[in-house]
Amino acid sequence: IVVLTKLPGLFWVYLIFNALISPFFQQTGLLLEWAHVDRVGPTEELELTFALKQQNVHLLEEKLRLVSDPDSVQYGKHLSLEEVASLVRPSDLTEKVVHRWLQSHGITNCLTIRTQDFLQCTMTAETAERLLPGSRFHRYMRDGHYLVRSSAPYSVPDDVHHHLDFVGGLHRLPPKGLDLSKKQKSKAGFHLGVTPAVLRTRYNLTSADVGSVQNNSQAVAQFLEQYYHPADLAEFMAMFGGAFQHRSEVDRVVGTQGGGKAGIEASLDVEYIMSTGANISTWVFTNPGDSGAGCRHLGKENTFRPSFPASSPYVTTVGGTSFKNPYKVTYEVTDSISGGGFSNIFKMPDYQTTAVNSYLKTVAASLPPKSYFNTSGRAYPDMAALSDNYWVVINRVPVPWVSGTSASTPVVGGMLSLINDQRFMKGLPALGFLNPRLYKLNGKALFDVTEGCHYGCLDEQVQGQGFCAAPSWDPVTGWGTPNYPALLAVLLSD
Repeated sequence: IVVLTKLPGLFWVYLIFNALISPFFQQTGLLLEWAHVDRVGPTEELELTFALKQQNVHLLEEKLRLVSDPDSVQYGKHLSLEEVASLVRPSDLTEKVVHRWLQSHGITNCLTIRTQDFLQCTMTAETAERLLPGSRFHRYMRDGHYLVRSSAPYSVPDDVHHHLDFVGGLHRLPPKGLDLSKKQKSKAGFHLGVTPAVLRTRYNLTSADVGSVQNNSQAVAQFLEQYYHPADLAEFMAMFGGAFQHRSEVDRVVGTQGGGKAGIEASLDVEYIMSTGANISTWVFTNPGDSGAGCRHLGKENTFRPSFPASSPYVTTVGGTSFKNPYKVTYEVTDSISGGGFSNIFKMPDYQTTAVNSYLKTVAASLPPKSYFNTSGRAYPDMAALSDNYWVVINRVPVPWVSGTSASTPVVGGMLSLINDQRFMKGLPALGFLNPRLYKLNGKALFDVTEGCHYGCLDEQVQGQGFCAAPSWDPVTGWGTPNYPALLAVLLSD
């Protein structure tokens, strides 16, 4: 989920990612879900993305820290997009080397962005394989959906690799969508599932908690090559949005909406960010598998597999919960599919060291073996929300029992959009990157979740169990779930 707020002279991007798994398929067996169709023909066109090395990344990180720390005099003084672009734009040498390399292979059909650090280029498969030695492009299919990916690693010339971070469009395959088969038996018809009304009851939002200012907006980014249908959104709001003021249309779609049937995750994201962050201008950016702690099999030994981008220290990651009594609005417990753990790539950021170390010390006796996770890595999630048994309208049909952190994330995103709405009314800047402030709250204004564990490796040592919830912060539900009026109050006080 990307919550995007624009103010005159300001550009603020706030990323919230649900705990999804989308690793390279060679490393995870994800390819087993896809059937090989054929080798791509030499003249078939491909689209690849080239990430150019940015400049001054350390300065950008420092600026982010200062504008996100409520104790800093620079808090809330966000950079404009132009200021970000001037700071991180690749050097003239990097641009020259990469463009010359592409042009030497006849590649000239490229698009770029304001910061000049990404190039999206179209070329034939034959050209791509000459450009990236080792790559071999094949077509794969799953559930009637086709993708082209390379079945082997690629390389670039020595004089080029110093100027590139990566080439996108070769290896990643989207994880399988939400499972609609998770149906629970109804007890005498009492269970109706999670709807906007249920969420507003649990998290204490009233019918008056809707957007009202003109300079606020929120957005959903769709990375799974799924699409929502405007008719589904209108139907959803007609069914579930009668108790509060809302919008029934997305204001702008950036990119191209695909044809065919709507995607369940795309529909879920749009419908729930617009019903929680109700009456706020919404954009959709179109092209964030739930698996608990995950599991990587390394020969005879296993280790947990952190997900990305959920494990990035620069995003607010949302875990998942269920009602203790699934047929009533009760307190929440861990949803066993909630993603969480410790990054093997990113070190633990300063803003969370006290909370995470306290957890590791408090539950030391019940932790999984240390060989399964990196105690010094970025720990996630940061907070959580209900992720179980949602109602969604897809292809004009109301569908119950939809579950996953793809549900909890837009709910939290919508609430933060409402809080921004109130901040703008008071003349305050957008929240920006929430984590430094969230961790300084030390759990204040959130419902602590202390029961339940999520999935881990199915082996003799951990027997399918990952981490477990505990008082205060934990790597299953973070600080807990939002109590909206209390969270609004603390985040309005600057």
